[in-house]
Amino acid sequence: MAYRCFSSFIFPLICVTLSVISSSGDGARQLLETKLPEIPQLPKLEIPELPPLPKVELPPLPHIPTLPEFPKPEVPKIPEVPPFPHLPELPKPTLPQIPPLPKVPSVDHP
Repeated sequence: MAYRCFSSFIFPLICVTLSVISSSGDGARQLLETKLPEIPQLPKLEIPELPPLPKVELPPLPHIPTLPEFPKPEVPKIPEVPPFPHLPELPKPTLPQIPPLPKVPSVDHP
């Protein structure tokens, strides 16, 4: 079913494509020879000059009092951490030996 639907879509597409390819180039020549209408240019606008802005004087800043200096706080000393206890070394476990895999005979096909 899907094959029939696919062919019903492709067949018209192929027909249109082949007809466009096989048509003469008169249409393209006609498109190249047509002249587009001329667009009138808009007049340039003149921007009026702005008057100079008056200078604004800001009032002087009020006096900001400075903060008094505070003494630096004393940081208590951190007590020393006792050393980590030494653990005895454990023996490494031995793994059992895995026997080698048996060879599988190969079968040659004639």
